[in-house]
Amino acid sequence: MATDLIELDREQPNPEALERAAAAIRRGEIVVIPTDSLYSIVADPFNLHAVGKVFDAKGREFSRSLPLIVSGLLMAEDLAKELSSRFFLLARHFWPGPLTMIVPASAKVPLKVTGNTGRLAIRQAKSPVANGLLDWLEHPLIATSANLSGQPTCRSGIEAFATMDGRVDLVLDGGLCAGPGNTTVDITEPYWRVIREGAITEKEIADCLRRQ
Repeated sequence: MATDLIELDREQPNPEALERAAAAIRRGEIVVIPTDSLYSIVADPFNLHAVGKVFDAKGREFSRSLPLIVSGLLMAEDLAKELSSRFFLLARHFWPGPLTMIVPASAKVPLKVTGNTGRLAIRQAKSPVANGLLDWLEHPLIATSANLSGQPTCRSGIEAFATMDGRVDLVLDGGLCAGPGNTTVDITEPYWRVIREGAITEKEIADCLRRQ
């Protein structure tokens, strides 16, 4: 596939660029965008063809789930089979922001998106580009790191274009994204655990839950 590149201000993205990206996603295409941490591949999680394209673009194993971004708590509730009080405590404290939480997926979420695990990783991004697309589309988006599996995540639009050229349909180039990445915490079990530590530390999560 031919990959297009559009430059934009990631803090104040122009509506034309967001509309073009949203239209591409509606067609089942996959797009790379700058977020509040690093660059991400985004796509429609309810379009199984698009889901397959994301796995192919990254060379990702189908047994690994694809994270979703949401516009807020209501969208998260619609995607989860159930949400614990722990989820709401963490979401109210850290969302929007770099915290991804693993929760049980509802039947609405295609099993392929969960890596056939029935578990879903979700977060609300603090990103004008991501949130602008969510507003245009009015549904959640796959948002997985823009890289080949096992390789570092791309930190600039040009790097994303060079790495993913021919693998994705469109790259929105918002310059350098130098954040430390997301923290992922699994809250599906009686005892929560950090899967990957990024911008939010394990201590901050523990302190938040302990205060309540």
